Amino acid sequence: MKITDLLKKDTMLLSTDASDKNGILDELTEKLETAGRLNDRDKFREAIQAREDQSTTGVGDGIAIPHAKSEAVKEPAIAFARSREGIEYESLDSQPAHLFFMIAATDSADNTHLNALSRLSSFLMDTDFRENLLKAESEEEVMEIINTKEREEDGEEEEETTEASGDLILAVTACPTGIAHTYMAADKLKDTAGQRGIPIKVQTNGSSGVKNRLTPDDIERADVIIVAADTKVDMSGFDGKHVIEVPVSKAIHEPDKLLDRALQKDAPVHHSDGKKEDGEDSKGRSGIYKHLMNGVSNMLPFVVGGGILIAFSFFFGINAADPESDQYNRFAEMLDTVGGNAFFFLVPILAGFIASSIADRPGFAPGVVGGYIAVSSGAADGGSGFLGGLIAGFLAGYLTLAVKKGLEGLPAWLDGLKTVLFYPVLAIFGTGMIMLLINPPLTGVYTGLLSWLEGLSGANVAILGIIVGGMMAVDMGGPVNKAAYTFGLATLDAGNYSIIAAAMAGGMVPPLSLALASTFFKNKFTKEEREAGKTAYALGACFITEGAIPFAAADPARVIPSAVVGSAATGALTMLFGIGLTAPHGGIFVIGLVEGGFTGAALYILAIAAGSIISAIMLGFLKKDVRKA
Repeated sequence: MKITDLLKKDTMLLSTDASDKNGILDELTEKLETAGRLNDRDKFREAIQAREDQSTTGVGDGIAIPHAKSEAVKEPAIAFARSREGIEYESLDSQPAHLFFMIAATDSADNTHLNALSRLSSFLMDTDFRENLLKAESEEEVMEIINTKEREEDGEEEEETTEASGDLILAVTACPTGIAHTYMAADKLKDTAGQRGIPIKVQTNGSSGVKNRLTPDDIERADVIIVAADTKVDMSGFDGKHVIEVPVSKAIHEPDKLLDRALQKDAPVHHSDGKKEDGEDSKGRSGIYKHLMNGVSNMLPFVVGGGILIAFSFFFGINAADPESDQYNRFAEMLDTVGGNAFFFLVPILAGFIASSIADRPGFAPGVVGGYIAVSSGAADGGSGFLGGLIAGFLAGYLTLAVKKGLEGLPAWLDGLKTVLFYPVLAIFGTGMIMLLINPPLTGVYTGLLSWLEGLSGANVAILGIIVGGMMAVDMGGPVNKAAYTFGLATLDAGNYSIIAAAMAGGMVPPLSLALASTFFKNKFTKEEREAGKTAYALGACFITEGAIPFAAADPARVIPSAVVGSAATGALTMLFGIGLTAPHGGIFVIGLVEGGFTGAALYILAIAAGSIISAIMLGFLKKDVRKA
């Protein structure tokens, strides 16, 4: 099927009236409906938006390819629009888009339709093709440009590899819908490799199925495999090979860098059990960090959900959950019970997911059991808390790996019993017994550490606040941030409410400071950053430190130091003011739970405001004027 069988004159807009992204999406959708290609305009527009919410379809080079597969499509079609002035589309290269192709595929679209749609994506990688479309004076000329391009390509079969000497590089490209980005990434890699004389073969995992599949012989010949994907790719056959894992957009915009990495074998070695030779994950984090972050990230929903429910119970009175109190409220007791039960699982869940990160699913049960023992054995003294949970998680994970290794020699007919009987029994037994033995001394260490913290005063308190607050802004949701926050949770669990207050206040500063800076120093921020700054007010108020990440990613050398200084100042002030907070999360919504009543709450807000203003002023001085950049 030809592209012009799907793109007709009645689905073209050679001059659009749209001035922004939503406008062009609405116009193209309207064009498809007017041409009779849709069953349900609103439902298709929702499908288009859902795809945009996953990642922008503005692929750069002035191209945008919004697309969706939906039952709202009556027949597969392509709508085309053009803007010579350009429209801000949140493109990957941050440049305006000029050519817009909206692809509408039915849920049951067959391979001939999907192949035509993917072929269009490939054509758009050709600079001359794009220039011709921009210059076209009529719908007929657009049709002829596309037909000419198809005639040039007609009969050419996809080459298995580039004909050149040297080591073979393999690649796999895939995007969530498998229509556009998948093929654009593949073509960009092949074209760039061809220009450089690098042998390459690229497998595309598209909607119409896997094309140019990598064979065992291909994999045997290659040392490096590039996986450029925004969706899951089966890598079970890549055992022992260097694997570079990146988003599909990297292959479209940075093919040279990927090929350089491949030639240098700059990637960890993949193993079929999911581990890498050097203990790093796909983001380059070391094994210890990866396992710890897996535990912390899975623990956080219990922290947020349970902690805020407990906090809500206090709104009915400090002792409203106590049946013996005059303030007793049944609903407050229910909130406290549900939140308390969620909070109880923090350490077992932390340990369980650390262990499962190390040993996969067999590690989860012994990790949870070890974590439970950490908080329940010696409970009169508070147990060994988070310290014991961390040790239990790593102990269970590596012990489970040892059990799996030790049972490798069992007869094949016993394989079915390994995961359901041998692994859980032996790993839970070993983890449980060791934790019962080491938990009492760990409890002593843990309680001693907390007692030392509670004994700090004066300048020492301020230094602790500087460290905790500053750490919250270093990586804004990464390992350093999580380490400081987890420390605050540990002390909260033990009845010390000052550390969590410093951590939460320090974590609110980065997005709030960026919001202030983008409001009062507008010439230092792009239009898009100023819009994001408005959202950062809400994110900062809700204690979502990650709201500052887009700014930090764009200008880390100026944003991160400014944020760290402001957060450190806030942490120090919070500790010097003697502020305590009984809630582990919630931001401005739990301000009423700050110890000290109105005065305490006012001082807490003052500390947060001071740090935010300090960071905002630093940003105003350090950042360059975007009009002169």
